[in-house]
Amino acid sequence: MDDEAGRAVSAPDERSDAAADAPREPGSPLEELGGYIRHQRESARLSLRKLATLAGVSNPYLSQIERGLRKPSAEILQAIAKALEISSETLYVKAGILEEREDADDLVAVVQRDPHLTDPQRQALIEMYRSFRRLSELQAEPRARRRHLLDVVGTGDVDDAAVRAAALSEEPEDS
Repeated sequence: MDDEAGRAVSAPDERSDAAADAPREPGSPLEELGGYIRHQRESARLSLRKLATLAGVSNPYLSQIERGLRKPSAEILQAIAKALEISSETLYVKAGILEEREDADDLVAVVQRDPHLTDPQRQALIEMYRSFRRLSELQAEPRARRRHLLDVVGTGDVDDAAVRAAALSEEPEDS
């Protein structure tokens, strides 16, 4: 949402209202959405200001989204997703706007039916896919919980490469 000079302006959803200003429960869906957006922003090595500019929202509004204090509209989520170069569907699911699809089962079925693959190739693809899915789920978790889950899961359920990648992706905590 830019004005004629290209400056970021407040979106309609940025207006203050009692529901938006109410304190959130720790671990609420809005906090999880905000944490996910923050993680994606940091992974893309974007400052809060840069992402706000790219998405066309104000810095304070984006900060409130990342802290779980505001629920962004689908339009704002789409702008954030575009700026982060990620799927807007992912943000819609995390915001509770869309139901999560079970594409994993579809993908496994397609791999299992592919006549051009050998059984070992099918198994390797399915294991790799599941490993990356688990890694993505672990990375979306807050840092302390992710560390605990990696300790519990270990290399038996997530392959060594995924565990190393998760360990490398840990950034210093903001507290």
